[in-house]
Amino acid sequence: MSSTSVALAVAVLGLVWAVSGLAMALLSRATVSAVALTVAGAGTLAATITQAMTTQAMTTQTTGAPGLTRFLLVASWALAMPLAVTAYPALQWRHPVDAVALTTVVGAGILATLQPQSQPVLDATGVVLGSVLVVHTWWRLERAPRRARSALAWLAVVGTGAALIGLVVGFLTPTPAGAVVATLAAALVGPAMLVGATRPDVVDVRVVVVQLVVVTAVLIGYIALFTLLASLLEVILGRPAAVAELAVAGALATLPLPALRTALRGVVDELLFGLRADPLDAATHVAGSDVGDPVLALRAVREALDLPYAVLRVAGESVASSGRSATSTTTLPLTLGADIVGELEVGLRPGEVSLSGDDRNVLALVAPLLALTARSAALAAALQESREQSVTAIEEERRRLRRDLHDGLGPRLSGIAFTADAARNSVRTDPDAAEALLAQLRAETSTAIDEIRGLVYAMRPPALDELGLVRAIRQQALALRTPEGTPLRLTVQAPPTLPPLTAAVEVAAYRIVVEALTNAARHSGSDTVTAALSADAGALTIEVHDRGAKRQGRWKAGVGMSSMRERAAEIGGSIEVGPGDTGGRVRARLPLSV
Repeated sequence: MSSTSVALAVAVLGLVWAVSGLAMALLSRATVSAVALTVAGAGTLAATITQAMTTQAMTTQTTGAPGLTRFLLVASWALAMPLAVTAYPALQWRHPVDAVALTTVVGAGILATLQPQSQPVLDATGVVLGSVLVVHTWWRLERAPRRARSALAWLAVVGTGAALIGLVVGFLTPTPAGAVVATLAAALVGPAMLVGATRPDVVDVRVVVVQLVVVTAVLIGYIALFTLLASLLEVILGRPAAVAELAVAGALATLPLPALRTALRGVVDELLFGLRADPLDAATHVAGSDVGDPVLALRAVREALDLPYAVLRVAGESVASSGRSATSTTTLPLTLGADIVGELEVGLRPGEVSLSGDDRNVLALVAPLLALTARSAALAAALQESREQSVTAIEEERRRLRRDLHDGLGPRLSGIAFTADAARNSVRTDPDAAEALLAQLRAETSTAIDEIRGLVYAMRPPALDELGLVRAIRQQALALRTPEGTPLRLTVQAPPTLPPLTAAVEVAAYRIVVEALTNAARHSGSDTVTAALSADAGALTIEVHDRGAKRQGRWKAGVGMSSMRERAAEIGGSIEVGPGDTGGRVRARLPLSV
């Protein structure tokens, strides 16, 4: 293969770069990078044309290019193309790292362009540009948003692959044929930038990354082993090894490659992407952790999949998180049966745009465990909230009782004591006054008794202990009247005996029924009400129907309705209030045991 083929390959490279840059510019993607890529491609094409016009052979080494050709190649490859990579997919210069990288690339490129004949300058520029571009690209992969990371991943993978091909081919076949292969491989950088800027999700580059790392490591290992064997042959033989002997050394160097590739793939998978290459192993790792603790469970998920971030949410509220927040995340629902109990949000690794199939397999295996963790967290939160509500209710009840005793009964008893002292002092001197004081004392004592009864009734109606739930309801209904003064006619439907009820359930049922009867008497427009009580499936069901005019629409919640809802909620029950088939209806279900 002649130098003409090399020149043709360089021309193809320039054409591919120029077309890729123009396409990016026309699509308004990565504009600065697109212009620089177009200039690099056009400059490379111009160099091949100039070389052809001078009828001089072109090699892959710029030292062979005379005058204008050498200048165009250096300007294209040392200035325009590095600038295109640095500005891809968007020009960044505000951050110090971006500013230093941009300044270094432009400065080194200008220096090389101004001195295209100085080989030491070109060699130093190549080392500086290569180092800066590699470090800057991978640095941006750690911090870029999702779409930018995808574009950079394409550039990094294809660029690294092209560089690797160039190094390997240059080492194994330092011939024009090898130069053609290396040049065509470098041409792929342009299309990779175009795809990354326009359609970054068309291929999962993570698989390519793993394969690229493994292949690179295997090739490096092969070259090192082959070089070692060749050197040993020269030492043993005392002369340069013959072609046949080198072939044997090359064959021997290939023997450990399959085992090395298998081992490296496992190591790379774990280092780069955690344990997800083996979903069962990853799931076992998560299951072996304390899944009862949401934080430990999330930490296990992150360790198994090498994820930067994970958060567990229940009802939209975060209950636990692990790691640092990530730029790009994905959310997966957690279900138990047909119920969605929560969701798991995980952060994507830098350079990734979505979870792989292996990632999803692992999460599918551990999802039931995480769902149980979410359910446990929700139950724990509900229990804590219930406890807080109970403590609050108890304290409010104590506060009310203390206020009633202090403000009502206390002064009443003090007045009785003063009246008793006055009557005692007047017994002998003024019997009539003493008698009047005793009568006043009797009245005040009766009032105090009534107040004590009121306090006792507020805590628990005495009729419940004296008559039971059903008879207590009937007794209370006797005192109810409609606005017209008509007595309320109540029909109670209940089994001969109800199952044993706790004090809290009995009081709640009584209060709900009495409040429903009171509302019916006041607002239904009817004097006929039916109350039904039944017990089944561990719950006490209460239904109160009136015969009033049917009221359409949603009822406005007043103090009475709010009171009934609160009493049902306090013991874990439910209540429905609204229009029924024949009038108003109140239906409550209360647990038999609290």
